Amino acid sequence: MNIKVCGITSKKQLQQLDGLNVAYAGFIFYEKSPRYAGLKLANEDLTEMDLDVKKVGVFVDAEYEDIMEMVEKYELDMVQLHGNESPELCEELSEDVEVIKAFSITDTTTSIDTLVAPYDNVCDYYLFDAASKTAKGGTGTKFDWKKITDSKIEKPFFLSGGIGPDDVTALKKFKHPDFFGIDVNSQFEKEPGVKDMGAVLKFVHDLK
Repeated sequence: MNIKVCGITSKKQLQQLDGLNVAYAGFIFYEKSPRYAGLKLANEDLTEMDLDVKKVGVFVDAEYEDIMEMVEKYELDMVQLHGNESPELCEELSEDVEVIKAFSITDTTTSIDTLVAPYDNVCDYYLFDAASKTAKGGTGTKFDWKKITDSKIEKPFFLSGGIGPDDVTALKKFKHPDFFGIDVNSQFEKEPGVKDMGAVLKFVHDLK
């Protein structure tokens, strides 16, 4: 199972992740986030290392030019769009970089297939997270995963939203033909932007 650890804010922890068989590292370029990477990581921190982990830039309702500036500056492998980005923006970005489109799932979401349909041909991956009335991006809470298992989806997706060390058993039981990866963040932190690498290592090991 592919694991993505989001909210990385230090070169040292990026290096540690690279050695833990983690597939993706997420860097948040949303200035209102407590894990905003733009002030904590120089572009050299990401560009001068030979990494196996893929670098994912996370954006919320940013303009095409601003996203591509960060892609080039930090040599990002992928972008994750966590706001109300249009299919047209996704399509434009996908000509230059792999795109993960994130969707916030609420208690009232009745059809995930209808929700994702406009993006089916314009992005590479989906990510499903829990919605929040107060926060943009990751919320640290779960949604009803049965909404996913009852959906066709038909595109590789990441499962996100409040996933923590105690969810290994539930994750092993979760089945869907397009289930591609797990996205974790706040439940593996000592403080915002600082991961508990011991907990990440145990999580990776326990999922095997």
